[in-house]
Amino acid sequence: MKSRILLSVFLVVVFLVSCSQPAVPAEPVSTPQVVDETANPLEPWWKTAVFYEIFVRSYNDSNGDGIGDFNGIIEKLDYLNDGDPNTHTDLGVDAIWLMPIHPSPSYHGYDVINYYAVNTEYGTLDDFKRLLSEAHKRGIKIIIDMVLNHTSNQHPFFINARSSDTSEYHDWYVWSDASHGNYWHETKVGPNPEYYYGYFCDCMPDLNYLNPQVTQQMEKVVNYWISDIGVDGFRIDAAKHLIEEGDKVENTQQTHDWFKEFYKFYKGVDPETYVVGEVASSDARMTTLYSGDQMDMIFNFELAQGFVNSAKGESNSGIGSAISFIEKDAPDWNFATFLTNHDQNRVMSTLNGNVDKAKVAAALLLTSPGTPFIYYGEEIGMLGSKPDEDIRRPMQWSDDPNGGFTTGTPCRALDQKYVTANVAVEENDANSLLNSYKQLIALRNAHPALMEGDYTVVKSSNKGIYTALRQSKSETVLIVINLSKSEISDVTLSWEGAGLSDGNYTLTNIMGNLNANPFIVSSSKVSSYNPIDSIFPYSINVYTVQLEK
Repeated sequence: MKSRILLSVFLVVVFLVSCSQPAVPAEPVSTPQVVDETANPLEPWWKTAVFYEIFVRSYNDSNGDGIGDFNGIIEKLDYLNDGDPNTHTDLGVDAIWLMPIHPSPSYHGYDVINYYAVNTEYGTLDDFKRLLSEAHKRGIKIIIDMVLNHTSNQHPFFINARSSDTSEYHDWYVWSDASHGNYWHETKVGPNPEYYYGYFCDCMPDLNYLNPQVTQQMEKVVNYWISDIGVDGFRIDAAKHLIEEGDKVENTQQTHDWFKEFYKFYKGVDPETYVVGEVASSDARMTTLYSGDQMDMIFNFELAQGFVNSAKGESNSGIGSAISFIEKDAPDWNFATFLTNHDQNRVMSTLNGNVDKAKVAAALLLTSPGTPFIYYGEEIGMLGSKPDEDIRRPMQWSDDPNGGFTTGTPCRALDQKYVTANVAVEENDANSLLNSYKQLIALRNAHPALMEGDYTVVKSSNKGIYTALRQSKSETVLIVINLSKSEISDVTLSWEGAGLSDGNYTLTNIMGNLNANPFIVSSSKVSSYNPIDSIFPYSINVYTVQLEK
């Protein structure tokens, strides 16, 4: 049961000054501004961005201690995007999501002990500011993980909260005098036993957002990172678990209500701030239930599964099923897309090491609407299966000892296939997975239809062929991908309601080497269209469509 006892700001300050545990810095001085919704009529920057997810600990070690750090990321920014649109050697991403960077007793960082500081293993706050500055010089935005649902049980707030049931911080957490199941953990509060709620583990006690002082404190944290430090946004961890209602522990109405106020707050700090939420679910409706007035976007787990299942199973049924639900539940495609992330087996392992299938999965991701997120190492085919430590191994930069990640002893042993699957080797192989990612990202960035265009389902007569139309105001693009290991002939396509005028259309190849046949639109429909006489195995073919004059 969550108490509603109000805590004074004065007591918060007194505690932070006097507590013998590591002190939490004073609240930020910046003041949120009123949102001017008419100030920027252009599409928000995140609508056209391609994100890259980084686990700092495992990305690049600059000082030889075996742990990745901020300076290590700075050293690799030109790999991600060198800021020069005339070069074609960089990956081409224009935004980064950093997994937790705050001090934490764990290797992963999702149990925070100080929201106003950075993990000293990763560097100093000045190092982080320099990373922000160098990224921004190259046109790269940076968002950071924000863990709102819980703190570490080593956070000064919780240490004080369990010292006494009269502690000024006791009601910042969720307590009961009896256990109510697996999520409740026993501790001593003063001399007496008491139970606190921690959905994920006893090391992560949930914060009590029915206490307004908790909301005020976390708003100060968010304001600090936007206004004082300059981050471009946040990924909200475990968003659906924020507030419980009895036995309902996810997606409660009070959680939605809280995020509605949170949205107003962070947009008031800076309307350009982007927030994407983790609401893990196979239900596409989750992307709309939280987005728009609570967070800017939600990750679409159902579509991610569709991408991977279609690539693995060599059939368009996986992505087709996901899209059918999207058309019904989230037709604006306002969500974040991905293949797998830091909590899931890596996509290359799911695809049993098949590089051709990995290229197909990348093509599905990067030619579809939504804002795509690439998990570090995905672009070179890094392997990794549970436990979590093995899906977060060090980045494979070269075939040097320790994969070029460190000159010391790495925080986690690398997968031994790093000698062939690494950046240095793949950069010099025109047919590598890395160069496929570069080509797909460059194609997306060059064509408005792929960045922000509408999506039209195209029906294929063969389950091994995935097809779609993407349309912006300036262009139409047709995507034809052979998901299978077999060459496929005599495929016919059909669609309707795509907004194309009746007439004859020709196609120009912008990816792949297979020429496409013209088609005719009649009564706003296309029927029995044979796009390519013979479609090669695992081929990715993208065309612009032009009406004959």
